[in-house]
Amino acid sequence: MPSNPLDDVQAASAAQFDRQSHRYGKSHILADTSDIADGLEGVAPIPDGAALDVATGGGHTAVYLARAGWSVIAGDISERMLENARKLAEGEGLSIGIQRFPAEEMPFADATFDLVTVRVAPHHFSSPAKFVAEAARVLKPGGRFLLIDGSLPDNDPETDLWLNQVEKWRDPSHGRLLSRAAWETLVQTSGLTVELSELHRMKQPDLNWYFETAATSSENRIQVLGAIEKASPHVRSALGLTDEDGKIVWYWQRLTLRARKPPV
Repeated sequence: MPSNPLDDVQAASAAQFDRQSHRYGKSHILADTSDIADGLEGVAPIPDGAALDVATGGGHTAVYLARAGWSVIAGDISERMLENARKLAEGEGLSIGIQRFPAEEMPFADATFDLVTVRVAPHHFSSPAKFVAEAARVLKPGGRFLLIDGSLPDNDPETDLWLNQVEKWRDPSHGRLLSRAAWETLVQTSGLTVELSELHRMKQPDLNWYFETAATSSENRIQVLGAIEKASPHVRSALGLTDEDGKIVWYWQRLTLRARKPPV
């Protein structure tokens, strides 16, 4: 448990993911962990190496790391998500530690972990800057930090505004998607050295999946549909927003960023 009360953003995220935890099982889109493999390419597990997966959600990243040989602690703000992560690991005959805490306040000593990961979660954090500073603090010298999250096309404020508003309507616990440049600045300010920073297009399955995953209210679904109808040609082009066989789809920019804490 965090030592201080959750702030409003953290409390909203905890409530949302406790409520929707049943949607993050084996069949969830995040069960495909090829993006983690790509992000950690060339980074071999250290014998007895300690890994921390922040905002673990359904536990897919934590299980991937445990399977690869890391000693893993999975953290999340949602108790039900942590229970899902534990069950997922046990189902594969793996053992992981679980601990509840917000990303901005990690209950670990300095230089505890060889690897810190976070995947498709930071857009819910109340303070990305505090999160990155905490990740840097708990990393050992020479340790790696891997961040994978939805992002935005570089230098595109119009698409930034549209997508963040749509995300907030879909899921009020949404904080903000950051650009690649913004994440690189936060990482470098925290004393980490960027090793990898890439944007990849990732197709959203369809609008109804998008709504059901977050249990979007009927009122907010109407807001999203209105925004889609009024989206400018530029936003439509930037996101590949279109209708495919009667389903509304678009493409996300997924950021994969890996950084290293300088060795002593």
